[in-house]
This record gives sequence, structure tokens and C-alpha cells, in this order.
Amino acid sequence: MLFDLVIRWSLRNRGVVLMAWALVAVAGVFALLRLPLDAFPDTTPVQVQVNTTAPSLSPEEVERQITWPVEQALSGLPELTEVRSLSRFGLSQVTLVFDEDADIWRSRQVVSERLGTVALPDGVNRPALGPVATGLGEVFHYLVRGDGYSLSELRTAQDWVLAPQLRAVPGVAEVNTWGGDERRIEVLVSPDALVRHQLTLDELSEALSRDNRNVGGGNIDHAGETTLVQGAGRFTSIEDVGEVVLATRDGVPVRLRDVATLGEGRQLRRGAVTAEGEGEVVLGLGFMLMGENSAHVTERLELRLAEAVESLPPGMTAEPVYQRTWLVDQVLTTVRTNLFEGALLVIAVLFIFLGNWRAGVVVATVIPVSMLFAGSLMERFGIAGSLMSLGAIDFGLIVDSSIVQVENAVRRLADRPDDDPIQVVGDAALEVRKPTLFGELIILVVYLPVLALEGTEGQLFRPMALTVVFALLGSMLASLTLVPVLTSIAVRVRAGHQDVAVVRRARGIYLPLLKRALDRPVWVLATVVLLVLNGGFLASRLGTEFVPRLSEGAVVVNTVRLASVSLDESVRYGTQIEKALLEGFPDEVDLVWTRTGSAEVATDPMGIELSDVFVTLTPRDEWTRADEQAELVAAMQEELSGLPGMNLVFTQPIEMRVNEMVAGVRSDVGIKVFGDDLVRMREIALQIEDLVGEVEGAADLSVEQVTGLPVLRAELDRELLGRHGVSPESVLLAVEAFGGIEVGDLFEGERRFPIALRLSEDARAHPDQVERLLVNGPGGTRLALGQLAEVIRTEGPASIQREWGRRRLVVQVNVRDRDLGGFVSEVQQLIDDEVTLPTGWFVRYGGQFEHYQRARDRLLIVVPLALLLIALLLYATYGRVIDALRVFTGVPFAAVGGVAALWLRDLPFSVSAAIGFVALAGVAVLADMVLVSTIRRHLDAGIPVREAVEQAASERLRPVLMTGLVAALGFVPMALNTGIGAEVQRPLATVVIGGLLSSTALTLLVLPVLYTITSRAK
Repeated sequence: MLFDLVIRWSLRNRGVVLMAWALVAVAGVFALLRLPLDAFPDTTPVQVQVNTTAPSLSPEEVERQITWPVEQALSGLPELTEVRSLSRFGLSQVTLVFDEDADIWRSRQVVSERLGTVALPDGVNRPALGPVATGLGEVFHYLVRGDGYSLSELRTAQDWVLAPQLRAVPGVAEVNTWGGDERRIEVLVSPDALVRHQLTLDELSEALSRDNRNVGGGNIDHAGETTLVQGAGRFTSIEDVGEVVLATRDGVPVRLRDVATLGEGRQLRRGAVTAEGEGEVVLGLGFMLMGENSAHVTERLELRLAEAVESLPPGMTAEPVYQRTWLVDQVLTTVRTNLFEGALLVIAVLFIFLGNWRAGVVVATVIPVSMLFAGSLMERFGIAGSLMSLGAIDFGLIVDSSIVQVENAVRRLADRPDDDPIQVVGDAALEVRKPTLFGELIILVVYLPVLALEGTEGQLFRPMALTVVFALLGSMLASLTLVPVLTSIAVRVRAGHQDVAVVRRARGIYLPLLKRALDRPVWVLATVVLLVLNGGFLASRLGTEFVPRLSEGAVVVNTVRLASVSLDESVRYGTQIEKALLEGFPDEVDLVWTRTGSAEVATDPMGIELSDVFVTLTPRDEWTRADEQAELVAAMQEELSGLPGMNLVFTQPIEMRVNEMVAGVRSDVGIKVFGDDLVRMREIALQIEDLVGEVEGAADLSVEQVTGLPVLRAELDRELLGRHGVSPESVLLAVEAFGGIEVGDLFEGERRFPIALRLSEDARAHPDQVERLLVNGPGGTRLALGQLAEVIRTEGPASIQREWGRRRLVVQVNVRDRDLGGFVSEVQQLIDDEVTLPTGWFVRYGGQFEHYQRARDRLLIVVPLALLLIALLLYATYGRVIDALRVFTGVPFAAVGGVAALWLRDLPFSVSAAIGFVALAGVAVLADMVLVSTIRRHLDAGIPVREAVEQAASERLRPVLMTGLVAALGFVPMALNTGIGAEVQRPLATVVIGGLLSSTALTLLVLPVLYTITSRAK
């Protein structure tokens, strides 16, 4: 066959083979140096955010006038899978989720084209697309502060000095600003002065807009020259604004400064940032462009920020408080530790069992060669080096086939010392080539179900599966070419070579046990059946979850207060929380800062009643109040539980952002109530909250804040307006003046600041003054606004969320000290039994549970298909169904050990554990194939069944033990590591270790018994 020719050709052309693999190694080194690095794979779907600001509109008006038209215009786009929207005071955000294979740039293009058809009310800004970034795109946070500087000066420095320089960094999608006072020039109008000078707000607004402009007068040609003509009337200082002439009374001009006070003001604030318990600061956020290398982009931002700080005024600073490279470095340290320790354990097994250091070196060489081969393919297919791609590689899997091959060569060289070593090595390689080759193919096949995963789970685990497949391909090619060549060159075995002591002792223990098992086949098989049944029982008792929570080395505390809270009160509360954390956890907390409300570009839109408290942690060896992050979070929750008037939800920066972008919720489980009436929806949500609170494992339980926002609503009475001859526009303009009417811009060099017309402070100091505000009538009459409109005090929604055009309300809950699947099943049963929904209303479940369900459903289809494919490969190997079935018994044998290991370590079944069972199936089958192939070879030589089985078992004890041990020991560091990111590897490694231990034991004892029972003596 082809592979026989390859092995023989390689041994005849050893120099060519060595040169070719040297080139592969060099290419792999360069590929790994260029390989993007990140902590975790980016699981954010392809999505486009459409943000629209309307500073004066309430949530209901935003939904009616902006969100609904935008949703309608964008429905039906190609590859669109989900539409979510959020309507808040002054902000509409529509999130469009596309197929994972969709091109982001094409998706943004079609969204932009559709937005051009949307008709929005006058005064509403055109919709803008969010940055081309993902859930992992927020890679850099820095604080701008300085003693003696106002929040307006800090914000101006961020907007006009720092942000423009950082946006020029390659790979940066956006530099956002959060907090501070966005400067604007305010014209504070006194209603009494307007009455005194017989002026109206309309006239002021028109005069400011009319006088603040430059015009072009074309050009004049004279004496062979062209001269441009311009008229310059733009305001360049606040004094210019005050000089605007509004009217002339008895030959005396009435200027703007006569009826208004001009000065510095600030835009309507939608967010604030506090830090270190010391009050407000300005936060800058750097977003990475989709597909970029987070480590490189973060490093560039750090360097550019250090340069940009030189441009700041004296005493003003900008310092990083969060960088993705910190997490990347910690995670990669975990990966390096696991790989290094795993490699050492594998190499130790090789040297101990082979007893020939040269043979051990030959097998160990396969590890770096395969990794370099995989690195080249990772770069080619755009797979970043991360916890999931590099961290799940087991060097034992990589060297399994080479172990069998080299072990057989060592034994053959000892038996044929006088023959040509090249011929002996070739014969030894060909003798075991078929079972090892098909074993490698089977290991590759079992990873196909992982490649079939889709959505978040696919993006999370596909990089791991592809990397393992690449490394196994490299190992397969090396075992066909490089390993025989190196064995023929390096391995020398003396005549009469004896097995090493550890193998002799193992054989001395094993052979008597084997004879006893062969003498009592019924007892052996009964025991095995009992073990398998017990394994099935234990499997039914395991909990379930999507993936273990990854420790990011940082904590986020989401705080929710009453919807009516003011921004100043939220800021005060944020500072109080920061002080409590710094005082209560001085050894655990490194930095703490709080984001309240929304940023300038609303990538993470929140109301001012919502805050995110970011806490970066010190290294764990410095902690005194906890040993693990989960324990620390519990202590923090207890510390903050005494603060009244708010709900607390604990999460992590990346986890929170990805959950929100993927499912629209910030927690492990989101129970979504879909309906029409927000008041009734909240009643049902509160009922669900009470039910969920009784379920074991529920933590951080909260209902979205959708009602309770005080509203002072002036409803126009059109009959009275007509009777008094007052236009509705005059009344609405008077109401708008409470917040400010933008009438133009003031330019200071390259900087521009809006000019707003607003009522003076004393005219808007109390809500009752809305009714008393004077509005101009015909003939110079003045009427109170309460005479023309009914002013109503009411409560409105704080926010309105929709999904596919239906309003939704989410009950959010995190799950602690319990499996996710069991928790959700109990919650579903309670809601089905206790909650009655109006006709047309329904409940859906989102968050991590949604990903687990989708992954489970997909694996239930593709795993049986993969097992069927394994069975077909086994049949193709042996040509007999009975032999294929004998070898296939390794799969349930291995599964029993994997289940038992999860149960002993109290780990729930997760997608990560499922990947472990997938890998386990391939390794277990490989060991069985080696043993069965040798038994068949002895039977073909005419040896009786019992004798053939015992002889094959003795002969293949060393390779079976070695393949099982190296694969298991390669995962030991992953199973025991407690570093950042190790949580996701622990179930996978635990399953493989437990499964290989049981599989190896059962392969050596049960498989021979099965063979003797089912075989016919020749």
C-alpha cells in the first residue's frame, strides 16, 4: 500500500527526509512568532449595532418614533438571524445578529443602505453604526484625571488630545469616552427678561442660527488674479454670541446679553465614571478592530498613550487600569505550564519504559515537530494561540503511534542483531503501521463532532479541535517518514536486550492476573457489565453546564438602583462601593473604578440607575480572605450586602460583555418574558423571581428595571391653543428649553462646541415651574404653560427591550455551587406549573444555558455518526465484524472511567467534558487495535487461541501501558492546575485521565477474555 512505499522510500532517502522536516520546523517557528495571541477564542457572533440619539425623547417615544421604524427598515436582510433593540431615554439601539459565516463588512454595507430609507422625526440625529468590534474588542481602559482640573477640562483633553492620537493606532476600531462633562456653551434665558423686552424663544433661536455662519461670495477676477470672496460671521468666542442683536426698541438694539447669561455648560449627561473611591474621573476605552491581534493592539495603545500624555496640560495624567495583555499573559502562563509539565511527564514515561535513551529522544522529537507543523497550519487558517487552541493539546496523543512503532523497532533490533538496521526498522514500522495508522485516523474522526458545533460553542471549541487535528496530522506524517529515519540512525540495541525493570515487574504482576481472568471469564464479564451499568447510573446523576466559568482575574459588580435615581446619587453610591471594597479587601483588590450610565458611543447602553464596578485583582498568592475567585466573590457579596437600595450581580469583564452581546443578557440564565403590556410583564417577572429564588443555586437574582421613571408630561390642549391663538410649536419649544435647544456651534481653532439655548437656573429649579412658564401669545400677551396644556405627573418605563419586534422583560440569575442544566430544568418545571401567561405571551430561556442546549442537541446527532464511522474504520481494518466489535468495546470501557472521574471530583458534565469523552474514544480504540492486531498475527501463525492471547498480551504490555500512561499523564497538569483559565481544561483532562486508566486496565484484562470467548479455535 501507499504508506508502505512512503516508509521504504523515506529510509532510502534519509537525508532528504531530514532536510524536509528541518524546513517544516523553520516554517513553524516563523508561523508561531506571527501567530495572534489571545486569552480565549472570540465567541461573539457577527453583529451590527445601530445607535440613534434623541436627547429629548422618553423611552416610549424613542421606541415609537425611532426603534420601530429602524427595526422595520432592517428586517429581511440577508443572513439575518436575530434582531434585538433597546429604547432608553434619549437613545435607541438596534442590534442585528447575522450568520456566523457572514462577512461583517458586507453586513454593515447592507445595513447602511437600508438605513438610508428610514424617515425619522426632525431634530433626531441620523442612525450611526457601532464600531467594528466584538465582545472581546474592549481591550484597553485608561483614566484621565488631574488635581485642580474640572470634569469639563478632563473631558475636553480626552476628546481633543488623547482620543485622536489613539484612534490612529493600527488595529483600533474606536476610542470611546465615558464620564466627565462634555462642554457646551449655554445661553441661559431669563423668562422675565424676555417679557420685559417683548421677545420670544423662537426669535432667540432664529437669531442665533441666522447670525452664526460663514458664506461664500464666489470669486473676483482682476488683473490676472482670482480673489475669493467670503463672509465670516461664525462665532469664535462667547463674547461674539452675546453681541447678537435680537431686536431694536426705540432705536436701541436689544442684544442677547440683555436677556440671557452666557457661560460654560455641559451636555445632558448620560454617564459618569468614578475611581479608587476618590470621586469622578474620565474613562477612555480602546476597542480592537475585529480580527486583530489583541496583544499587539493593546501594546500599541499603551505605547501611544505614553506618547500622548506628553501633550496634556501640566498636572493632568492618563494611566491604564485594564489591559487585555494582562489577562493574555496570565492565561498563556497557564498554557505554557501545562504544556511544559505535560511534556516532561510524557518524556519521563518514554525513558522509563523504553530503557533506551536514544529511542526516547526519537519519540520525544515528534512533540516539537508536530507542534511546529500545527503552528504553520494555525497561522494559515487564522487560528489564534489561546487557552482553547493550545491549552488542550496532549502530547501523549501526539506520540502514541510513534511509541508503538519505536517500541516494536527496539524489540526487533534486539531479536535480529545481525540484520541490516534499516531493513529491521522498516519491517518493524510496517508490522504495526496498519493498526497505528487507523488508530490515528480514528482519533481524527472523533474530533469531527467538535468541528460540527455551531454558534458560540462552535467558536469556542473549533479552534481546539482544529489545532489537535493539525498536530495529529503532523504526528502521522512524522511517524511515516521522520520516525523511521531517526530510529534507523540513532537507535542501537545490543543482542539479547532485556526489558527494563519496570516492564518486568509490570509483566510479573499482569500475567498471573491475566491467567486468572482467562480462567474465570463469566466472573470477569459480569463484573464488567456491573461496572458499565454503574457508570450509566453515575452519568445520570451528573449535573450539566455549558462550560466552567473561566477566571479572568477581575470582577465586575453590576448594581441596579431605582429608575428614578439621579446621576449624582448613582455617582455617590459608586464611590461608596469602591471605598468599601478597598477597605474590606486591601490584599485582594488592585484597582477599582465604576462606570455608570452610557458612554459617548453607546456600545454598552445603560441607564443612570445602572453601574458596573470593575475590580482588578492582585495575584492569588497575595490574597488573605480567599483562596479562589468564587470564594472571594462570595466574601465581596457579603461585604456589600449591607448597602441599601440596590441589587448586586457579580460577573467578569469579558464574560459580561460576551453574554450581553450574544444573548442580550448579562447573566448565566436569562428568563425572557415576551408580551405587550410592560406593567403586566413586570408582575409576571416578579412572580418568576420569587419562584426562582427558592431554587437551590440561585444567585444574583434580579428583574430588569423597566418601570418607575418619573415623568412630567405636558399634553397640549389644542382647543385652548386655538382659542388663545398660540401655536403648538411655541409651547413645545418652551418645554424643550428646559433641557436645551442646540442652535449652532462655537469654533475654537479645530475644536467645536455646541451652543444651546436653555432656561435660566431659577426658571427650572422645581418641577412646579413647568406649569408657570410663560408662553408668548398674539398681541404680546403672555400665558402660563398650564393654561395651554395639562401637566401630568406619571411614571413611565425606564427602558424597553424588544426581540424580533416583541417586547421582552428578562429575569436574570447566576448559578453557583450547582450545575446549570439541573437548575434550569427545575426552574422550567416551576414556571410551567405556577405561572399563567396571557394569550399570545410566552417565556424563553437565554444565556449560557441556551449554548449548552444547542451544543447538546448537535452532539446527540454527530457523536453517534462519528461512532458509526469509527466502527466502519475498524471493519475496514480487520475485515470482520467480530474483531471490529471487540476493539469497539474500548469506548464504553473508557467512558466508565471518565464518568467516575467526574463524579469523584464533583464536576458537572459540560461541553468541555464532552470533548474529553470524544478524545477518549479515539485513544481507547488505538490501544485495543494494537493488542487485537498482534493476537490475529499469532493466530495466523497457527498458535492456539489461549496461547496467542497470552503471548500477544505479554508482547504488547509495554506499548499498551505506554500509550495509556503518556496520554493520561499529558493531561495531569491540566487537571491539577489552578491558574487563570485552567477551569475550562479541568473537566476535559479529568475525563481523559479517568477514562484511560479504566480503559487500559480493561483492555489488558477484559479484551483477552472477550477474544477467547468469541474466537473459534483453529
